[in-house]
Amino acid sequence: MWAPLLSALQDLPTETRIFCSVLLFSWTVYLWETFLAQRQRRVYQATTHVPQELGQIMDSETFEKSRLYQLDKSTFSFWSGLYSETEGTLILLLGGIPFLWRVSGRLCARAGFGAEYEITQSLLFLLLATLFSAVSALPWSLYNTFVIEEKHGFNQQTLGFFVKDAIKKFVVTQCILLPVTSLLLHIIKIGGDYFFIYAWLFTLAVSLVLVTIYADYIAPLFDKFIPLPEGELKDEIEIMAKSIDFPLTKVYVVEGSKRSSHSNAYFYGFFKNKRIVLFDTLLEGYSMLASDQREASRSEPRPGAEEGDGTEVKPKVQSKKQGCRNEEVLAVLGHELGHWKLGHTVKNIIISQVNSFLCFFLFAALIGRRELFAAFGFYDSQPTLIGLMIIFQFIFSPYNELLSFGLTVLSRRFEFQADAFAKELGKAKDLYSALIKLNQDNLGFPVSDWIFSMWHYSHPPLLERLQALKDTKQD
Repeated sequence: MWAPLLSALQDLPTETRIFCSVLLFSWTVYLWETFLAQRQRRVYQATTHVPQELGQIMDSETFEKSRLYQLDKSTFSFWSGLYSETEGTLILLLGGIPFLWRVSGRLCARAGFGAEYEITQSLLFLLLATLFSAVSALPWSLYNTFVIEEKHGFNQQTLGFFVKDAIKKFVVTQCILLPVTSLLLHIIKIGGDYFFIYAWLFTLAVSLVLVTIYADYIAPLFDKFIPLPEGELKDEIEIMAKSIDFPLTKVYVVEGSKRSSHSNAYFYGFFKNKRIVLFDTLLEGYSMLASDQREASRSEPRPGAEEGDGTEVKPKVQSKKQGCRNEEVLAVLGHELGHWKLGHTVKNIIISQVNSFLCFFLFAALIGRRELFAAFGFYDSQPTLIGLMIIFQFIFSPYNELLSFGLTVLSRRFEFQADAFAKELGKAKDLYSALIKLNQDNLGFPVSDWIFSMWHYSHPPLLERLQALKDTKQD
């Protein structure tokens, strides 16, 4: 299919070949993703009744709700994906990147900064680029939240809360991104021949710091974290953590229900300071607790909040009981703690850092190639930030696709191992029922196309996980 195009590329100048190859690969990936999505969409359309093997797992009403939800998400993904790919192509074809660089240069000049202030220009370029990206994505995010998620009963936000949240996320992101980028560019500038080593060590340090402070200082800016109340569930969590030598220090409940009724749980922290976080939507009867908290919050306004500011959480009436029993919550945590006990977290960090080092090493080898910059409209200059963007985002894109697929395969393997660890803790029966509940609560569709599943699913399909648990559950 692509043979004539590839042959024609051979006669073009080097920078033109690079540019065309980037566009060709980008559209190849898009078409591949669209092909897979259409295969999965046909599964949604054709599977209108609960398959026999799912008869004991899902009722027909929930199955139909799940099918319609996934069909709507599929339609949304198609149009948003087409928009994103078309927008990216037009930006490249029309010289959007060099244009934005020139604009940031002119603004710097008006502010009194000369050509020697490349880092200042780079930060302004980055700010404008991320602002454009956020504004471009906003209509799609609004539609997804207030049309699709609202239609299927997941959205818990008002428009005022959504806008306030979006502004807060943008500001916090810039407060982290701009200083980190500034220091990274400075390290590359002064690092000499071995700058890639220093740049890698710097990004490693930044990632470790962000992981350490995220849940304590960043996440609370967006969500309310409260300690899990004393009681049977907390006692059982502490007993289970102690039985596997997990250094648990605190257990929190996060009020995820103010945004969505989707559920989750995770742990974080380094060394002997581990914390567990449970979404309130994971706990059975959460809607009653959330309703009580909302009534209390309305009677006691938050500091700085004005009456009628539109930031309150939209009340949500649950048609069915949602969440998991204590035993099922413990089983889910047994799975999550299995990731820690089996070293999956450490392995993922190692893989990530080896990849980061390799990328910086290759970046050092390519940053001096003028044809790379010329391919994207930079004929007279080679800004470091632009080089990072070109090489990491465009030149490495084939490698990134392969790496992403490999990590997806590895993630599924880790999930099976974590399920097996929960089995060893005697949680097979409760994990079995918890997986079914979570799938139903999140309207997950339990039937999938095998190629779509293989390429996209970082977690094994529900039926495969249940089959792996089944024998032990029956015992």
